[in-house]
Amino acid sequence: MNNSVSLEVLTRPPVQVPPHPQWPVLTEAELNAAKARIKQLLESRDAVLVAHYYTNPDLQELAEESGGCVADSLEMARFGTIQKAKTLVVCGVRFMGETAKILNPEKQVLMPDLNATCSLDEGCPAKEFTEFCDLHPDYTVVVYANTSAEVKARSDWVVTSGIALPIVKYLAQRGEKILWAPDKHLGRYVQKLTGVEMLLWQGSCVVHEEFKAVALERIRKLHPEAAVLVHPESPEAVIGQADVVGSTTALIKAVQNMENKSFIVATDGGIFHKMKQLAPDKLLIEAPTAGEGATCQSCAHCPWMGMNAVQNLEQVLRSGENEIIIDPEIREKAVIPIQRMLDFARTHQSDKSNPG
Repeated sequence: MNNSVSLEVLTRPPVQVPPHPQWPVLTEAELNAAKARIKQLLESRDAVLVAHYYTNPDLQELAEESGGCVADSLEMARFGTIQKAKTLVVCGVRFMGETAKILNPEKQVLMPDLNATCSLDEGCPAKEFTEFCDLHPDYTVVVYANTSAEVKARSDWVVTSGIALPIVKYLAQRGEKILWAPDKHLGRYVQKLTGVEMLLWQGSCVVHEEFKAVALERIRKLHPEAAVLVHPESPEAVIGQADVVGSTTALIKAVQNMENKSFIVATDGGIFHKMKQLAPDKLLIEAPTAGEGATCQSCAHCPWMGMNAVQNLEQVLRSGENEIIIDPEIREKAVIPIQRMLDFARTHQSDKSNPG
């Protein structure tokens, strides 16, 4: 029985999407020189670089070459806690930097651009979300990692796409009802697989919202041998066509491990760099976004992720600016649901077995 309640919480203007940043193209010599300077700056600052799969390939390479980490948001959260470095430099979007600071209050956390936010975070203001939670005190509050520190502080659990399903299954077995925020598509996907009663906040990702089911059907006909890989932030009609639905890590593993020679990928195009590294013999095809005659907001790449570049990474390492600062009272509350997720992941090893 489907007990989901899809509730339009508030009528508000859509999130304003910034234009994609246009960074100067560096020659190979310029890029290599910049990388060398950044590595020296990381060492002198006792800093480690953490980058998300959706960031520029140059940043992903820098993180790996300098002893840092390229990962999804769950592994990024883990990685910072085991580092001895005094400074964490987070290439991603703001909620990732905030999560790093929440888990590592004694460390300095820097970001190339503090304006690199997220449409899910922007679409779930803390004041309005808190008021909504207060109206439903008998629901367990589960929020996606793509939220502000203040929203996390109001939650009972924080989840990433790689661990959302097993955690909600666990809560459902305990007979709990779920108030879910902010991504309606991921929430609906989890609800469909668990059957748990859920109130869904009506947020969405500007990248994954752009994938279109009709256009995906057409490209599948052109490539019938290709496996379809879909991130669960995508619309239900797109998820319904997937061979694999999963987090960034799960989709990368699918390209590595499946026998298919070609894949249609419905998530941010930044992931292709790691996929090509690990499976260079596979053909990767971008899933269609806005379709013919439409204006694409994301074109399968997050404009906020695009605010991270070699140029402003070097600048922030020189200046020490763009530090993440979180109110201690908010941090004390927000760390509880995040640590709850990490403890669950460790004891259940659910992030390794979960396909989503």
